[in-house]
Parts: sequence; structure tokens; C-alpha cells
Amino acid sequence: MENIEHDELFMRAALDFAKVAAAHDDVPVGCVLVEHGAVIGVGENRRELDRDSTAHAELVALRDAAMSRPTWRMDEVTAYVTLEPCVMCAGALLNARVRRVVIGALDEKAGAVGSRYNVLNDPRLLHEASLTYGVLAEESAMLLHTFFQERRANEPSK
Repeated sequence: MENIEHDELFMRAALDFAKVAAAHDDVPVGCVLVEHGAVIGVGENRRELDRDSTAHAELVALRDAAMSRPTWRMDEVTAYVTLEPCVMCAGALLNARVRRVVIGALDEKAGAVGSRYNVLNDPRLLHEASLTYGVLAEESAMLLHTFFQERRANEPSK
């Protein structure tokens, strides 16, 4: 099911989870894990909510999926992520053996799946994932832009 309609459908679901993150004052990033056309795990950034530096959307989604699976391996899974994963999340997706990662907006500052590094396509590592970039990138980037713009506007003046 690697076609643009399916990619956009599942990326829209990831965007919905990103909006949930923003609602609890976390950076709006969402992740949806799909296997054979069915959603098996979802997550949004929860670092502020959970006071947990590892509660990024990808890790939350991987943990969610693991609860209903007989194995930690995600060999047939596609991850839809609204923002290019960081090093930690790229490493988690790599270690989970996720087959494919579909990315919304790139992260020029901390992206580890093409922008700064490419952890998921490093032949020195144990696994490589198929990558698709730019699915609903404008919507993903605008959500982040709006979140940070509002946050700056609400900061007390110095």
C-alpha cells in the first residue's frame, strides 16, 4: 500500500495526533504506525505532559504498538511521522526494524533521517528502511510554525 493517497491518509492521522500534542503544550509532532493497511500504534509528543525526555511521538507510538503484538519487530510496518525523526527516534525505528518511514516536514536542525544524519540508511548499521519525504510537508511545517509563533507571543517580555 505504498501510494500517495494512503500516505496522505495516514499522514493526516499523524497530524491529528500532532494537534493533540499542541493542545497539551508539547511540540506538535505525531506518529502513526501502519501494518498491512491497519493502524497498530499511535503517538504524539508527550515530553511536557509526562515530564519524560524520551516521550517523543515515535517512541510513544512504538510502545503503543508493542502492547498488542507478540514481538517487538516491526518488519512490515510503515511509520508516518509529521517531522523528520531525531537521532533517538531514528535509532528506535531502526532497532524496531520498521520497514518504511514516511516523513512530513524536514528538521534541518536535528533531523536524523536525511537532514543532519541518515541513521535509517547507514549501511554500517543492522537495518535500513525505505524513506519517503515531503508528504503533507506544508501542513506539518505550518503546524510547527504556528505553535512556536504562539509560544513566542505568549512569553513574558524581558
